[in-house]
Amino acid sequence: MIEDLPIINIRYVPLDDAFNKFLKTVVDYVVAFIAIIITSPITIPVSIAIKLTSKGPVIFKQERIGYKGKSFMMYKFRSMHIQNPDEEAHEWTTKDDPRRTKVGSFIRKHSIDEIPQFINVLKGEMSVVGPRPERPYFVNDFKKKIPKYMIKHQVKPGITGWAQIHGCRGDTSIQKRIEYDIEYVENWHMGLDFGIMVKTILKKNSNAY
Repeated sequence: MIEDLPIINIRYVPLDDAFNKFLKTVVDYVVAFIAIIITSPITIPVSIAIKLTSKGPVIFKQERIGYKGKSFMMYKFRSMHIQNPDEEAHEWTTKDDPRRTKVGSFIRKHSIDEIPQFINVLKGEMSVVGPRPERPYFVNDFKKKIPKYMIKHQVKPGITGWAQIHGCRGDTSIQKRIEYDIEYVENWHMGLDFGIMVKTILKKNSNAY
């Protein structure tokens, strides 16, 4: 409002453009397909190690909120002991988290646990690059406390993102993470995605736990 006049702010989102959306989708499928092939020699020994060292399934599925606020099941290699579903829904992962298995600590540190999310990309639920998806409990909490939080859901969530290559991963500032997510949403271009992919591969993130 400006005095007594209501003002509507029109937000420009590059990925609302049909061509941009098509281009990103094609790149997502190509990159995900190649990534699955390249990482296949890793997935077999990791799966065996997870199965032999702790009880539970190899693949961990968890509800996350994605594009336009729709929920989906995100896949990861299981890195923690089996938990109570109610606790799992709202417990935040912290450094030296006692819930992690020995194998889990290693695969989380090197982001190997994220590999199954390329399946989410092929299913159209995620992109290779985009804001990280969060659990429903935290989405409901953050949208009440953080202005513009829901803007991140105007694009598909990603395996990596603009916030992550700036160190906003793990138990870090949600406010700062959202600022980076909004910056990504409003300034997307294909070159930015490629740059984020390269930096994700080259940069070691100390907050990966």
